[in-house]
Amino acid sequence: MSNATKAPAGWGFLALELDGATGGAAGGGTAGGPALAAAVLAAESAGFHALTFRDSPEAGRLNALQRAAFAGPLTRSIALIPEVGTAYTEPFQVSTQLASLDYVTGGRAGWIATADDDRAAAAAVGRRHVTGAGLAREAAASIEVSRRLWDSWEDDAVIRDVASGRYVDAGKLHYADFDGPGYSVKGPSIIPRPLQGQVPVLVPASLTGDGLVEPTAVDAVLVSAPTPELVADEVREVRERLGGRAAPAVVVELDVVLDARGQSAAQRLAGVDLPGVQPAGAERARFAGSPAALADLLTELLEVADGVRLHPAGLAVDLEELSRLVLPELRRRGVLAPVPLDGTLRDMLGLERPASRYAATAVGN
Repeated sequence: MSNATKAPAGWGFLALELDGATGGAAGGGTAGGPALAAAVLAAESAGFHALTFRDSPEAGRLNALQRAAFAGPLTRSIALIPEVGTAYTEPFQVSTQLASLDYVTGGRAGWIATADDDRAAAAAVGRRHVTGAGLAREAAASIEVSRRLWDSWEDDAVIRDVASGRYVDAGKLHYADFDGPGYSVKGPSIIPRPLQGQVPVLVPASLTGDGLVEPTAVDAVLVSAPTPELVADEVREVRERLGGRAAPAVVVELDVVLDARGQSAAQRLAGVDLPGVQPAGAERARFAGSPAALADLLTELLEVADGVRLHPAGLAVDLEELSRLVLPELRRRGVLAPVPLDGTLRDMLGLERPASRYAATAVGN
């Protein structure tokens, strides 16, 4: 669904992962709610373009979509993008929840569509365990049916005609008629079309390509490499593989551990268990060093990528350094796009608002 007008070279956006914002407490609970609210407002004040919410299981915590919805009314400009799995979720429910999030945020919602090899998740919902190429098929099907459901209400379907007692024009509602792997969805949706028309979909690059999720079905891909030095080459390879200039937007994944509060990044890594740090040998690149060196690296990455998603090792500490030293320097250098006030995530990605694909077959009165 990508139909982007690319920003000028060197202009990009920064997203921040908030997985550690609530610690072990529930996202909307007594301890977790204030912590999440504080982190969201601090990130928006710092000038980040987007927040992402990882859906890692944690006892007593709201899921990623619920945490994003909690953050929606608190914010005005920052995009909110939860991770929502596709292998063991109900696509109809996912599509309606994401459409609701788009309304809650005023058009700032996005979706990181994941597909994990998770035997426990399959057992929890009584579904067959999916592996290998089956995960990409699940992701492709979930994205396609969600897009059909978002289009199943035309933009002017809601008429609120008091005289006739009609809330909607049934002629503007359409069936999705989708047959997926082990399920079917008739439609239409139970919620009007999202404010953005189509909620932007981001997918890991490993799930995208020939025989996987089609590049035309997504709006951005997430890319990383084992080390920061290899990321730029990986971005170029993914762009070429997915269609060159016609490829979706590319967003780099980067772990960040900064020198902070009198400790070097190496000391912080050695001294405590940092919740945002992946184990050694993980596929996501890790930067460890000074804020100035990180600004240099991000400047280089934003010359080849459309955006960077930062995964801070310790959210409270690293967000403070990012806000105080890194983002101001990137803005001084002119490598960050402006944060669109009252804009949408599609605006930020350079995407036009699409028309509904349906125009003929109505549900009927």
